[in-house]
Amino acid sequence: MASNETPKENKMGTMPVNKLLLTMSFPMMLSMLVQALYNIVDSIFVAKLGQDALQAVSLTFPLQNLLIAFASGTAVGINALLSKSLGEKDFDRANKAAVNGLFLAAVHYVIFLIIGVFFARFFFAAQTSNTAVIENGVIYAGVCLGLSFGSFFQVTLERLLLSTGKSFYSMITQMTGAIINLIFDPLLIFGIGFFPRLGVLGAAVATVGGQMVAALLALYFNIRVNTEIKISLRGFRPILAIIKRIYSVGLPSIIMISIASIMTFGINKILRAFDELADTAQTVFGIYYKLQSFVFMPVFGLNNGMVPIIAYNYGARRPERMTKTIRLAVTYAVILMLAGFAIFQIFTEPLLNLFSDTPGALSEIGVPALRIISISFILAGFNVICGSVFQAVGNGILSMIVSIVRQLVVLLPAAYLLSLAGSINLVWYSFPIAELASLIISIIFLARTYKKVIKPLAN
Repeated sequence: MASNETPKENKMGTMPVNKLLLTMSFPMMLSMLVQALYNIVDSIFVAKLGQDALQAVSLTFPLQNLLIAFASGTAVGINALLSKSLGEKDFDRANKAAVNGLFLAAVHYVIFLIIGVFFARFFFAAQTSNTAVIENGVIYAGVCLGLSFGSFFQVTLERLLLSTGKSFYSMITQMTGAIINLIFDPLLIFGIGFFPRLGVLGAAVATVGGQMVAALLALYFNIRVNTEIKISLRGFRPILAIIKRIYSVGLPSIIMISIASIMTFGINKILRAFDELADTAQTVFGIYYKLQSFVFMPVFGLNNGMVPIIAYNYGARRPERMTKTIRLAVTYAVILMLAGFAIFQIFTEPLLNLFSDTPGALSEIGVPALRIISISFILAGFNVICGSVFQAVGNGILSMIVSIVRQLVVLLPAAYLLSLAGSINLVWYSFPIAELASLIISIIFLARTYKKVIKPLAN
């Protein structure tokens, strides 16, 4: 049996690095582009219901991002431990990492079910006094969080596939979920054919429906084709030592992603100070986050392909493959982010008009906002890759520090201080300022990681 598994588990240690990175990353980049497209189209459909509905969905982002933080942050820990275990030929520990990871997904779902049922109204009321926005937000968030078990298990099961190099199957599950969402969004939002007109509720139902189908498909692939690990719940009991190792990498990642929720909530509160411009500014900020996903998602797909390669070769003590992977990933990420910067600068107004039936309605605030914030893209590619490198070698705390400095120590205070000048356009400059701070710290930490973690592996 071991001889049959050897070629599969050795792929990340033997295939030429550039080919391996592209093979691992491209399916994930493609599927995440589809995910980003769904995010944008989803909001375009909701925008047809009016600005109140679009603003409600936009204000939901911190809650959704918090959910993603727990799902994908924990999955990063599972991914790193599982890939490293395979690199060390410890298949028993790899199996335990997989099963305990699924247990954590179930625990996290219960937490977000409680948040969605009991705390959604308070969350929206803290950001706006618009009753229509609050009601739409409570409906949308209540469904997305209350039925989020599909999201948690989808992310976890997809990362199990990624950890063993089966990115193609992960791509299929992600694309299937996104396509189902795209199909049912207009049907349920507008009541096309025999489907009921559900408005914002329809958008939420389409979202969780796609996630559930994707989770079931990912489970099927793990059982049928993921022979490197075995998922069995028979006699299962949580193993504290495994959970601690998952969280040693995953918890910093959870905190790091969660910080974006705090930052977004804080920016929305700062924008409230601009009175009659506040609702439009919050809507623009929400649109930005939808649009920027189309730029960042391919880079995150690149990350998802890179992390198991680095983790595997870290466990196998092959530093030359690790450094080559990092160099190539940085190069590709910077190219992608520069392309995104160019798109935001050139096609700003057409992008904004996708979300409004009145051409130019959002332009006064939206055009300068998108152009100024996108300056940060020039530096972001390098920073994103560095963060995942730290996680892959078990130093997730470094990624967390960079994220805290960027979003809480620099971005929010800068946004607040710039808002005191009375110009809403100045607030947006806090994003490139924070990205520059992140770049400086990332360079320092990457040099430290190479010197203390990667280079000694050659001895």
